[in-house]
Amino acid sequence: MPPPRVNKKPKNESTTNNNAGTLDDPLKFLDQDYQELKKSCITDQKRFVDDKFPPDSSSIDPKNKLKLDLDKIEWLRPSKIVSDPQLIVQGVSRFDYSQGSYLGNCWFLASVGALTFQKEIMDQVMPADQSFGKDYAGIFHFRFWRFGKWIDVVIDDKLPTIKGKLIFVHSKTSNEFWPALLEKAYAKVCGSYADMHAGRVSEALLDFTGGVHICLELEKPTIDLWSLMDRAAKNKALMACGSQQGKKSENILPNGIVQGHAYTVTGVLKVTCQEQPVRLVRVLNPWGRGEWNGAWSDNSSLWNKVSEKELAKCRSLANDGEFWMSMEDFTKNFEDIDICCLRPDFLDNSSKCIWTSTCYNSIWESGTTAGGCINNKDSFCTNPQFRVRIEALDEECASGQCPENILVSLMQIQENRYRSLVSNYSIGFDVYLIPPEMKDEKLPAKFFYRRRSVEGSGNFINTRHVMKFFKLEPGEYLIVPSTFNPNECAKFMLSIFTKTESHTRKKKPARTYV
Repeated sequence: MPPPRVNKKPKNESTTNNNAGTLDDPLKFLDQDYQELKKSCITDQKRFVDDKFPPDSSSIDPKNKLKLDLDKIEWLRPSKIVSDPQLIVQGVSRFDYSQGSYLGNCWFLASVGALTFQKEIMDQVMPADQSFGKDYAGIFHFRFWRFGKWIDVVIDDKLPTIKGKLIFVHSKTSNEFWPALLEKAYAKVCGSYADMHAGRVSEALLDFTGGVHICLELEKPTIDLWSLMDRAAKNKALMACGSQQGKKSENILPNGIVQGHAYTVTGVLKVTCQEQPVRLVRVLNPWGRGEWNGAWSDNSSLWNKVSEKELAKCRSLANDGEFWMSMEDFTKNFEDIDICCLRPDFLDNSSKCIWTSTCYNSIWESGTTAGGCINNKDSFCTNPQFRVRIEALDEECASGQCPENILVSLMQIQENRYRSLVSNYSIGFDVYLIPPEMKDEKLPAKFFYRRRSVEGSGNFINTRHVMKFFKLEPGEYLIVPSTFNPNECAKFMLSIFTKTESHTRKKKPARTYV
């Protein structure tokens, strides 16, 4: 078991270089400089071996959680596995890879499936300045967004194998290695391959994009889910979903759906069946096999009732893990959907509206700014407070594609070299309407004794990230993020996205009180 947590004050981040941590100037993970290391290898005529993520058992499973026979594992460079290794063969595709048998990281691979659709984002994550051709030196690098900063992660290309076969993710084309190298880079960030075991799709989606994230429960969606998914697809968003948990882990139901499993959402489409519109969702199993066998599946007779044009456009009979299903069956068989996009435009595509964003980095500090949730009325007011003004919208903008006009996102920053040792606090936020007569100051405890919140994130959850998409009437509001218990110390990042009229001048940022 990990040692008990001690509430220590996190050190302040350096602000000497405001550009550090951007895509143009990513932070060097573990202080490794890709260009310098590659140059040194070429000069010395040697291939890179990563001493920060060495090709041994410590990088696979330092605590033997996966129950692998580590003595059988041999780390091989791609040139020792095949005669003509390539990073990419005929482009990047969601059908390129299959999940390995030893590691439960479907949450990561479902996100990879979504990533393959968006070249712009893929090029951010996997820079183009690398290959097995000219200047090959056994070194590659990938970029991920971590807690508000982009990082550049260097790896060697030694991969874990048993009897010459990759034991984790592997490409269906034997000489293509981008999936295995991407997985290795992410494993390095997590601490080891074993540290990637089990997770939330939203974690990888955010780490790939640094974008706007929304998660919606499918059982009783509070918004027009189909329209939102359609807008998201048109705005090149990454989408993934999770099936409902069963009594047994990854149990396969008679209808083909794997319980407690992450899937990629790869498309949405309307077809006409017997003169009636039908809304379909396309879903991909990261195993690369195993499909839904109900209505609108590959062999469903319903495809005989649509036009030849629509049939040719979307039907596939391949057993590749991808399938169509109706929107109704989608919401019945999956628990939630995560959508992540570089920009917030997908929230409402109306040309009369734009979305403005403000992001804050702050801290819950034991004894001063970690007041706990509203159950702790005397200390709740000590939490950092953020004011935001919601402007009245003209009728054309207000009657856009969604009534919601604010998205609030809260992410706690609990960094540890090993992902499995991260112990997130239960976090959430509350939103209060501020009466016009209240002065521009931090609100005291008596304010919260007298008033109830008008919105909030809901139940506090011990997860890295919580969010809520909702509607507020025009006025000034106070957003109070907190941990559930007082004196729980952590950094956090609060992002606020608000809808405004497209002709409105840039809004003033929210005011902060710590």
